[in-house]
Amino acid sequence: MLACLLSGEAATAGELARVGGVTPATASGHLARLLQARFVACEPRGRHRYYRLADADVARALEALAVVAERSARDAAWDGPGRRALREARCCYGHLAGQLGVALYERLAGAGGLHSAAEGLDLTAAGRAWLAPWEFTPAPAQRRRYAAPCMDWSERRDHLAGQLADELLQHFLDRDWLRRGAGRLLRLTPAGRQRLLPRLRAAP
Repeated sequence: MLACLLSGEAATAGELARVGGVTPATASGHLARLLQARFVACEPRGRHRYYRLADADVARALEALAVVAERSARDAAWDGPGRRALREARCCYGHLAGQLGVALYERLAGAGGLHSAAEGLDLTAAGRAWLAPWEFTPAPAQRRRYAAPCMDWSERRDHLAGQLADELLQHFLDRDWLRRGAGRLLRLTPAGRQRLLPRLRAAP
């Protein structure tokens, strides 16, 4: 159920019960404990209650735990047909993860686009220039953690997290370079293959 919420979207107890393969009563019991532990937050809307991850810290912890859980069988797990698309591109609580997310972080950092800041990373002038061909203009920092590395579940290398990463993913979705699939899945569109892949696969 927590992995489902890593998509960044909210879900009802019934939806999470189906994902977890348990009864609604069992799901509600688990969600009550997760609420108490502040792993999730709940938002009532009319007759329904919607659950989402409490914050980005919980998302990062879940992604890191997934890395540990599969460390003895990672290659076999991610080479299966059901996970290949998820490995290429998926959502990690609002930002891009998987092979494309790791490539974005490595290309941006390799171009001198990031430097250390008090709460993680900040964007440099070189980084703004590197992002400019995508017609992306970063918004002023509004969060304590503007940008930060996040250990990637499938790749075991960092992808980019934080406000900057969330804005970039939304930019890619708005341009229809990526589209949301089921759950956490993100799919490249033909336009995305033209606009994103050449820069992400090229040397910085």
